[in-house]
Amino acid sequence: MAKWHTGIVVDNMRWNDRLTTLRFEAPLGEFESGQFVRVGLEIDGEIVARPYSLVNTPDESVLEIYFNIVPEGPLSPRLFELKCGDKLLVAEQTAGFFTASEVPESNNLWMLATGTAIGPHLSILKGEAVWKKFDQITLCYSVRTHDELAYTDTITQIADQHNDAFCFIPVVTRESHMDSLRERIPQSIQNGSLEYRANTPLSASDSHVMICGSNDMITDVTAVLESRGMHKHRRREPGHYTTEKYH
Repeated sequence: MAKWHTGIVVDNMRWNDRLTTLRFEAPLGEFESGQFVRVGLEIDGEIVARPYSLVNTPDESVLEIYFNIVPEGPLSPRLFELKCGDKLLVAEQTAGFFTASEVPESNNLWMLATGTAIGPHLSILKGEAVWKKFDQITLCYSVRTHDELAYTDTITQIADQHNDAFCFIPVVTRESHMDSLRERIPQSIQNGSLEYRANTPLSASDSHVMICGSNDMITDVTAVLESRGMHKHRRREPGHYTTEKYH
């Protein structure tokens, strides 16, 4: 049976009427950047909980999750309304293998995210381990509209810290926005526009791809990568891409 800590909300930062960052304090044990934790509430006498990736690093004392409202869901609308000082439940242990330590070494790391799946990528990028493992890291972050493009200040700080070793490519698919690409990630890989923007090749010989986001994006991206001779990474069979689905 799962064991729970009581967490205390310290901030609820709304990005728009659908997306929020919830920050809270709880005595969580050791974890790796990129992992997730179950967060929940007691509703009608029962604990309702869901897994959420942590945006913070293990060195940051305040825990942070980034999520969207599922209007018909039992939990996310209630989490969305929490205020400073409110309580929530946090599982004692984290889980997940979407971490830098699980990824084989390569020259180039590509990090592909849609929507709220940017969270685990940011946790990894704010740490040091991934920068010691790869020469070049490219983050591609796809959203539908520009008001969903969250954490741009954090991404700018990462870029400032790592200079020429980091490339950020925003994608806004449903409207024109500054210098963002306006096509889905699978198409931008297939037609070469992503590599052109990054000025970096994406190939089986020198790249690993971490993909986190919607099922459709992951399915379509992996099909493109497979066509390039790349295959999924497994502990028993090292490969070229790692995935984590966001439902």
